[in-house]
Amino acid sequence: MINYNKEGLNKETLIDLYKSMLKPRLIEEKMLILLRQGKISKWFSGIGQEAISVGVTKALQSSEYILPMHRNLGVFTSRDIPLYRLFSQWQGKASGFTKGRDRSFHFGTQEYHIVGMISHLGPQLGVADGIALASKLKNKNQVTAVFSGEGGTSEGDFHEALNVASVWQLPVLFCIENNGYGLSTPTNEQYHCKDIADRALGYGMESHIIDGNNILEVYTKVNALAEDIRKNPRPVLLEFKTFRMRGHEEASGTKYVPQDLLDAWAKKDPLENYQEFLKNEGIIDEAFEVTIKKEIAHEINAHLEQAGAEESIIPSESDELNDVFQNFKYQEVTENNETKELRFVDAISEGLKQSMERHEDLVIMGQDVAEYGGVFKITDGFVEAFGKERVRNTPICESAIVEAGMGLSIAGIKSVVEMQFADFVTSGFNPVVNYLAKSHYRWNQNADVVLRMPCGAGVAAGPFHSQTNEAWFTKTPGLKVVYPAFPYDAKGLLATAINDPNPVLFFEHKALYRSVRQEVPTDYFTLPLGKASLLRTGKDITVIAYGAAVHWALNTLDKHSNIQADVIDLRSLQPLDTDAIYASVKKTGKAIILQEDSLFGGIASDISALIMENCFEQLDAPVKRVASMETPIPFINQLEDQYLSRDKFENELLQLVQY
Repeated sequence: MINYNKEGLNKETLIDLYKSMLKPRLIEEKMLILLRQGKISKWFSGIGQEAISVGVTKALQSSEYILPMHRNLGVFTSRDIPLYRLFSQWQGKASGFTKGRDRSFHFGTQEYHIVGMISHLGPQLGVADGIALASKLKNKNQVTAVFSGEGGTSEGDFHEALNVASVWQLPVLFCIENNGYGLSTPTNEQYHCKDIADRALGYGMESHIIDGNNILEVYTKVNALAEDIRKNPRPVLLEFKTFRMRGHEEASGTKYVPQDLLDAWAKKDPLENYQEFLKNEGIIDEAFEVTIKKEIAHEINAHLEQAGAEESIIPSESDELNDVFQNFKYQEVTENNETKELRFVDAISEGLKQSMERHEDLVIMGQDVAEYGGVFKITDGFVEAFGKERVRNTPICESAIVEAGMGLSIAGIKSVVEMQFADFVTSGFNPVVNYLAKSHYRWNQNADVVLRMPCGAGVAAGPFHSQTNEAWFTKTPGLKVVYPAFPYDAKGLLATAINDPNPVLFFEHKALYRSVRQEVPTDYFTLPLGKASLLRTGKDITVIAYGAAVHWALNTLDKHSNIQADVIDLRSLQPLDTDAIYASVKKTGKAIILQEDSLFGGIASDISALIMENCFEQLDAPVKRVASMETPIPFINQLEDQYLSRDKFENELLQLVQY
């Protein structure tokens, strides 16, 4: 039996909690029937865990964000989402939330302040940090609640998110449903501490253990905590003790669970025990129970009929392609006549500073970006200009900070995240390619995040500080990739990248930071993404490059004044200015592509293929790719010089011109 304490709760609240638990239970029972009938494809059952979803949701205000997981149907129903929309979502219909592009609970909705999960469980936690940070920055006095299972607490994102939330004192409720098994792995094979709540101590964080099957304990404790956190912002870790009564998903079954354990937890069923309690207290009776169940059953059937009657989605290639990015109407801000000579690094700093002035809530996050000014001193003086709320040093946790940028975007705030070196993005790769890139396509939520990526070789930094890894991201639909070669372009393109509501990876070659100078307009201005720059014109050959390779190409051509070349600086790799490439190649009949990255899988390969497919009849020679060696990047200069494509270009250019 479960011990209930209804002190301080009126009859209306007690009945509302009952009906709110009953609805997801009856929906789930219906879904299990439909699953067996083949009318839905998969189901993750939360039967036996309804008290947690319902109690937490009812304790929060409707304007406060909740980030649920597989087994939190009660979150969605307690936010009063029309059932036909949920049913349409599960059937892949247009009235759902993802236009048939994702399944089950993999969706979010700004209308109901719910942010759905992705299959990589951990990123939700860091996204909650970002939403809570926005609440704190805007003085909203709101709480953000995020769910995970005990299995998810083994992921690095869990530890990063808790650490960031604690360091920044963010108003987040980390709700961990400890339900006994991560798929088939019991808790004693997942962690060795007595309780997950114990982990909070290591992060200087408050924690509580709650009986997850006791709806009144869940509701009253979460409600009290939420009220206090709104006044005194801080993160709290909540461990809800419960049990998963069915398989991880229905096809998994429960054969791995001892029967006596299932029997013991069945006696703790949150709905049946609470229903019996209310009857014993005279709050409801048998007739009331029957009436409410009939009403909910009727609602379920009516909404199922509505969803079932909806036409299936008709595939539209244009709709699919157009929804990868949020529509962005480029607004040109013309440059002023006054210029000054700037180094590449100074142009980026100035562009970033002017964007901070233009967007009053823009947040910069990264390691050592505050008082220290970043390892390349790009944000030097920014704290004095904009304050530490907007210029935020972060712990060494790339994943959580990318996720926090996503959370800020959900809450309507732009952010710029500095990867100290582009190489370090590997520690935050998952949220970049699976969360930032896919959110707009999945549920119409943009990721208004710019990732600054100091990259490239030529500075004797070795294998972990010298990569130019743009090809990892040009392959991923949903990401924009910018890679300027000159100070003027860097300043104007950075301004546009920040204006763009989509995720942009902004590559900055470290070897150019202090070696390239140019006259740059002093005021704020923008340049369009996806438009290449034609640096030189000629009839003999088309030279295509980006980043430091542009300068290598120009230096080589300076040595051979007899070669009349079109030189295209791509500037933007995604979107790519194919019109400029095709027009030039069709004129010259020859093309050579120079990249710093190693050859196989690089963007030069795709450009070569595009030229062959679209300009074949105008070609007078094979398209040539020139790239660095197929090795990691070495440290010592003589090995690095051998590695780089810089000194290979001249010979390949001359051969192609003579072809």
